[in-house]
Amino acid sequence: MLVLQDIPLGRSGVGHSFRPGAITVVLGRNGSGKTRLCRLIAGLEIPASGRIELDGVDVTRLAPGKRSVALVYQAFVNYPNLTVFENIASPLRAARRPAADIRARVGEIAERLRIGELLDRFPAELSGGQQQRVAMGRAFAKSARVLLLDEPLVNLDYKLREALEFELRELLHAADMTVIYTTSDPRDAFNLGDEVVLLERHRIIQTGTPLEVYERPVSARAAGLMSDPGVNLLPEDGALTVVRPENLSLAAPDVPSRMFEMAVQGVETNGSETYLHGLVGGAHWVARLDGLARIAPGERVRLHAPRDAVLAFAEPVDG
Repeated sequence: MLVLQDIPLGRSGVGHSFRPGAITVVLGRNGSGKTRLCRLIAGLEIPASGRIELDGVDVTRLAPGKRSVALVYQAFVNYPNLTVFENIASPLRAARRPAADIRARVGEIAERLRIGELLDRFPAELSGGQQQRVAMGRAFAKSARVLLLDEPLVNLDYKLREALEFELRELLHAADMTVIYTTSDPRDAFNLGDEVVLLERHRIIQTGTPLEVYERPVSARAAGLMSDPGVNLLPEDGALTVVRPENLSLAAPDVPSRMFEMAVQGVETNGSETYLHGLVGGAHWVARLDGLARIAPGERVRLHAPRDAVLAFAEPVDG
């Protein structure tokens, strides 16, 4: 088990226990501390205070090469002058493994990552998705107990990213490692995560399963991190009302609900969904509706949300 005890990401320390064999998605916006968290765990930065334990051993000040930790960045790096085989084999050669063991291990990893037919190619001959798999293969070859994936799919196009995510979840569970996957996209938490850790301004604000955190956010910030697009906010009676775009509809539901009037300013649609942008009580809101809604900018519409989907928090609107 990987345990962080009062490790300073910013002014305050963070603590968390990452379960072995589980995928923990660390979800936060740019600048929230995700990459620094990975660097601290990998040993690329040494914390001024606190403690990092791996399987009960204090590794806080161990050099990166002495930790059983592998790190894959979003800007994945492969050795351009080495073939795919040699890229994946490089940690095994550094560990002085026998040649037969190297061939067997590289072949196993390549088949698992579905790049077995690419072993003789060079990185420049590969697609972005294939290059990312090579980088992950090299991390797998290290046989580390902890795998850090710092937004590894962010540079890939949406369709490729979506396809890889479902494969990646199966691969990571089969590797039986403690996996920490950082992202700014809540879809990654649902598609990949056994657990999600919400990081905001260098602090952990909530943890739990993705569904738990989505259904029972502890604050408007937590709700916003788990929503794409972000949540709608409306100050009311000294509290902050929060409604997710997907919980709004033009028709009143068959359950107790609340109605909000929107002055529509813009409309986006792809045929299967329509996004309304407009003002509700002076605040900018977004409604995500099913199907094609024939509404024009300038219209006023009534939007309905089930009452149990309307959240309220006692906190100010401070961005």
